[in-house]
Amino acid sequence: MKVLIIIPAYNEALNIEKTVKDVITNTNYDYLVINDCSKDNTKEICEKNNFNVISLPINYGLTSGIQLGMKYAYNNDYDVVIQFDGDGQHEAKYLKDLVESIEKGTNIAIGSRFVTKKKPFSFRMLGSSLITAAIKITTGKTIKDPTSGMRAYDKKAIKEFIINASLTPEPDTLVYMLKKKMKIEEIQVEMKDREFGESYLNPIKSMEYMVNMFLSIIFIRAITRSKNIK
Repeated sequence: MKVLIIIPAYNEALNIEKTVKDVITNTNYDYLVINDCSKDNTKEICEKNNFNVISLPINYGLTSGIQLGMKYAYNNDYDVVIQFDGDGQHEAKYLKDLVESIEKGTNIAIGSRFVTKKKPFSFRMLGSSLITAAIKITTGKTIKDPTSGMRAYDKKAIKEFIINASLTPEPDTLVYMLKKKMKIEEIQVEMKDREFGESYLNPIKSMEYMVNMFLSIIFIRAITRSKNIK
């Protein structure tokens, strides 16, 4: 299978080199860094190391970066696209397991922290549990780690991103895909704590994010009609 790893990066100068080298060392897949007009020297580090990178002229946000990667994959006939965070929290050694799931017929494989392990109790995990419940209510499917940013998509799922510009790399898109009768599987992985830098999701933004996802799932994605994509 022809596989492309999309690595979105915004102000990841302290993490991007280690992240890309992890991908290069532990996989034989193609990769593409989407530098979202970082204010630090993420771009310069990628260019110095001759990484495969597209640098955007302005900060478009995560969704636009992923959509750009999807279009690149679609236009270059990739079979699988993997979303892989640029902050160093993901480990490339698990990506082959996601690809194997796609090879067996899964449309979307999620690198999940909670397939065999219990979700810890925290404010953020409480929000994750709320999203899990909303997905269960609207689709009947349990997604234990809906906010995981490590996901593999097959050609059918990639095409959905191409024809529907409203899709995002967020949990509500999983509901959309399930409504389209796609098969989603979670694969147990381990994730590390961010070593450098800070997440854009502070406590207040985390709360806003969880509420927005819940509302989108219940009132927007839940009414998606099934239609087969060839």
